[in-house]
Amino acid sequence: MTVVNESVFDPGAAADREVAAILHNTLHGSHRGVVVDSPPGAGKSTLVVRAARELAAAGRPLMVVAQTNAQVDDLVVRLAEKDSELPVGRLHSNDPDPYDKALDALPNVRKSAKAAELTGLDVVISTAAKWAHVQGVEPWRHAIVDEAYQMRSDALLAVAGLFERALFVGDPGQLDPFSTVGAEQWAGLSYDPSASAVSTLLAHNPDLPQHRLPVSWRLPASAAPLVSDAFYPYTKFRSGTGQDDRRLTFGVPSDGSGPDRVLDEAAASGWGLLELPARHTPRTDPEAVRAVALVVRRLLDRDGATLSERADGPVRLTADRIAVGTAHRDQAAAVRAALAELGVSGVSVDTANRLQGREFDVTVVLHPLSGRPDATAFHLETGRLCVLASRHRHACIVVCRAGVTDLLDEHPSTEPVQLGVTIKFPDGWEANHAVLAHLAEHRVTWRP
Repeated sequence: MTVVNESVFDPGAAADREVAAILHNTLHGSHRGVVVDSPPGAGKSTLVVRAARELAAAGRPLMVVAQTNAQVDDLVVRLAEKDSELPVGRLHSNDPDPYDKALDALPNVRKSAKAAELTGLDVVISTAAKWAHVQGVEPWRHAIVDEAYQMRSDALLAVAGLFERALFVGDPGQLDPFSTVGAEQWAGLSYDPSASAVSTLLAHNPDLPQHRLPVSWRLPASAAPLVSDAFYPYTKFRSGTGQDDRRLTFGVPSDGSGPDRVLDEAAASGWGLLELPARHTPRTDPEAVRAVALVVRRLLDRDGATLSERADGPVRLTADRIAVGTAHRDQAAAVRAALAELGVSGVSVDTANRLQGREFDVTVVLHPLSGRPDATAFHLETGRLCVLASRHRHACIVVCRAGVTDLLDEHPSTEPVQLGVTIKFPDGWEANHAVLAHLAEHRVTWRP
C-alpha cells in the first residue's frame, strides 16, 4: 500500500492561497487598509503588479505610491510587460531627467509632472514625495503603497487624503525609514513621524487585516532557514526551491588561496566566511577591502556558472549578477577602486540602503562590524545585516576580521530605554550572533 505524505510543503500552492486571500480582502473587504508582510524575494513586486491589474480590471482606477524613482520606473515597466494595453500614468517631478528613458518606448504609458493630466487613467504611479505635492484632484478609491516599511509615517500622512482605501506591501525585516534629523523627541509617541508608515498605521488601526507571504523565491534552500530564524522569528518563511534545485559551479579549479577556498565552500553550501586576523582597523580597512576585491576577481576568473529553475542549462556568472555590499559609502568607494585596480567592472558595489530590494546570483559582503573597536547602533541595526544577507540566489560570501563575537559580548547596549517604544526583536546582538554562529561552520581563515 502506498503511503501519501500529506505534510509535504508545496511552496507554489501556499503562496497562491495567501495571494488569493490578499486580493479578496483588497477588492471585496470592508477595511480601509490591508497590510502585507513580505520576506526577501517573496514576490512583493509581482503582488503589487497583479493587484493593480485586478483593481483596474474591476473598474477601480488607483494610485500607486513607491519610495524612489527607480522603484516607480520598475513598476511601470513590469505593468507594461504584463499588460501592454493597460493605460498607465507616470507622475514625475520637474527635474531635468525625472524618469527612466526606457519608459518612452512604452506606448501605453503617459508621463506628466501634473496629476491633473493623468486623471482618468487606470493606474497612476509616483513617489511618495511627488504625491505629497498633489492637490486639487478627486481622491482615488484605491491606492497601493509599495515598500511601505521604508515609508515614514509623516510621508503617509501627507498623501492619505488622496485615497479612500489602500493595500500596504513591504518587508518588515529591512532597514527602517531614513531620516536626516533626530527624532528622539517623538520616540514612544503614537504619532512619531520617523516611525514606519505600517507601524503607525497598525498602532491606530489594530484591526486591519494582516497577511504574510510565506515563500521566498529568491533565497535558496541554504539561505532561507538562517534568514528566517535570524530576522523573522515570528513570521517564518521558506524557500520556494529545494536543496538540489540550484548549483554554483566553477570551470577553473581552485588555486588553494583563501579567496578560492571560500568560493568553493560557498559553492558547496551557499555560505562562506573569509576570516582575516583580528585587528582594529580604519573603516576602509585596506586588507579587508582588497580581500573583497580578490574574491570578486576570482569569481570571474574561475568561469563560474549557475544552474537554477530559471534556465534549462548552466548560465554563465557575469559581473552584472554579482554584488558587493558594505555598511558605508566610503567602504563601497574603496572596494570600487580596488576592483578597478584588478580590472573588474560591471559589478554592483553599494551600501545596504542602496542594494535594498535588488537581487543577484552571488553577493560578497564586508561585515558591518569587521575591525571595529565598538558596536554602535548603526552597525548593529538588524535591517542592515538582513539586507546584506538576503540579496543572493545562490551564494553569499562574508569577509570579516576575527573577533566580532567577542566585540558583541564586550559591548552591551547602552542606548537609553524609551517608554512606549516597541522593542525590535530580534535585536542587533541576537541577529549578529545567529548569523556569525552559522557562518562559523563555513569559515575559511586567511592571512593576506
